[in-house]
Order: sequence, then structure tokens, then C-alpha cells
Amino acid sequence: MEFWPEFLASSWGREFFAGGVGGMAGVISGYPLDTLRIRLQQPSLSHRRVTAVGLLRSIVSAEGPAALYRGMAAPLASVTFQNAMVFQVYAILSRAFDSGNRNEPPSYGSVALAGVGTGALQSLMLSPVELVKIRLQLQTVGNKHYGKDHIGPVCMAKNILRMEGLRGIYRGLSITVLRDAPAHGVYFLTYEFAREHLHPGCRKTGQETLGTMLVAGGLAGVASWVCCYPLDVVKSRIQAQTNSHVNKAGLKYSGIIDCFRRSVREEGFPVLWRGLGTAVARAFVVNGAIFSAYELALRFLGSNNQRVVMEEN
Repeated sequence: MEFWPEFLASSWGREFFAGGVGGMAGVISGYPLDTLRIRLQQPSLSHRRVTAVGLLRSIVSAEGPAALYRGMAAPLASVTFQNAMVFQVYAILSRAFDSGNRNEPPSYGSVALAGVGTGALQSLMLSPVELVKIRLQLQTVGNKHYGKDHIGPVCMAKNILRMEGLRGIYRGLSITVLRDAPAHGVYFLTYEFAREHLHPGCRKTGQETLGTMLVAGGLAGVASWVCCYPLDVVKSRIQAQTNSHVNKAGLKYSGIIDCFRRSVREEGFPVLWRGLGTAVARAFVVNGAIFSAYELALRFLGSNNQRVVMEEN
């Protein structure tokens, strides 16, 4: 029983716990917009001028509001741990890249490099979760592949493993790494840069307003999505493929380059930015919530630890 108080009193424990709290806040606040993004990216809408608002109305009227949260259990359970690991790994790497500067906040160069490394590492865990999430989000009423009833994340994962094997559950890993490594570098760099300019000196003191956290986190999310969005479209299409899409030549898309070429050839370059507006709106809301919850959790744990030390003395 003594492990948890000691763990949370340490720097590692505080960053891990606060990252998990931030991850939960992000999933809950932005999941409906994520469902819209995934559906807008699919080829089935290529020949129809469907707006995010129109699609939202269609989903709610045909499937009910709960459809916007379909598949949330998988990312809510995993993103809590994944986000905890992201913030923990980022903290370790940013200090390691700037080990000679212990008394100052990490340089912007160290922040960017730590973000790239964090994004690459977390892709190993995130890729299967996103694949299951995408398959769940694309379930529609009467979908022949999944049957009449919608299935849950555990059942979906088992089905993928049974029908497509371990290779199937990790489909899209390469494109996930290509998307997340640079995106996380931009993500953390933008956050640190924005918060310092909105509240000068806060990187050193660790004290800024809630408004600064929300805006800096929101801008970080928007910047990271804008820089990687075409890769996200390709990733979503590759991971949406199931055995029902297999033809004589194999899967519809044989790889990243093939998916990119065919998507552009069949639907034009604008397809690479389809759903960007929804993604940007979601990114601002979600990442403002993530960083705010993270920073507030760190402060709460820090104040609690200070009280414990005072009581012990």
C-alpha cells in the first residue's frame, strides 16, 4: 500500500498520473468530432458533397446520438495509459536531450526532438487501438461485414486477430509512425512556445492561467493536425480495410504509396484534406482539455505532496 503514495510523490509518478487524467479529458471532450472525421475521410463519401453538419444530422437521425460515441470504450481505456506514457516519455527525453541545463526549462530544440521520439514510440501502442476504433466508428446499421448488431471493442479486436492475424491488427503501423513522430515534435514545441508567449516566464515558474493552458494546448493540437493531416487520411483508409475488401489482387490498397496515388487519382488532391475542419475543431477542444487537465493535475499532486512533507516534519 505504500507504493502509490511514494510513486505519486515522485516526478515520474506525477507526470504519469497527470498524463492519464489529461488523456481521459481529451477523449471525452472530442470523441463525437473524431467520429465525424473518420467517416468524412472514407471513400464512400467521395462523390457526395457531404458537410460535417450534414453528416452529423444524418448520423443522429439514422443511428441516434449514441452512434457518435461508438467505440469510445477502447480509446478511453487505452488512451488514459497511452497519454500517461506519452507525457512520461516526453518528460524523460526532453530532460535527457538537455541534460546539461538542469536549472532551466528544456530548450525548444530539445522539446521538438523529445516530441519526435515520443511520437515514434507511442505509435507501437496506438496503432492497434486506432485500428479497432476506426472499425467500430465505421459500423453502420445493417453492415453486412459486422452483422446486424454492433460489436464492442474486445469482440472487434478478437475478430480482427482471428480473420487477419497479428499483421492485421498492426495494419497501418508504418503510416502511424510517419504521422505521429513529426506531429508530436510540432505538438510539444507549439505548446511550449505558445504558453511562454501568452504568459512570459511560465515555463520556468510553472504558473500560468487556465486560459493560457486552454489556448496553448488548443493551438498545439491544431498545429500538429495541420502538419500531418494528409497522412492521417491515408492511415484511416488503410486501417479501415477488412477482409471483405480483399479482391483477386489482394487488399484494395497495397500500401501507403498505393493508397495515396489511388485516392488522389480517383478523388483529386482535396481528398487529402477532407474532414480537416472537423479535425481542427476537435483538436483545439481536445488538446486544450488535455493540457489543462495535465497541468492542473500536476499542481494538485504537487500541493498534496508539499502538505505531506510539512505534516511529516
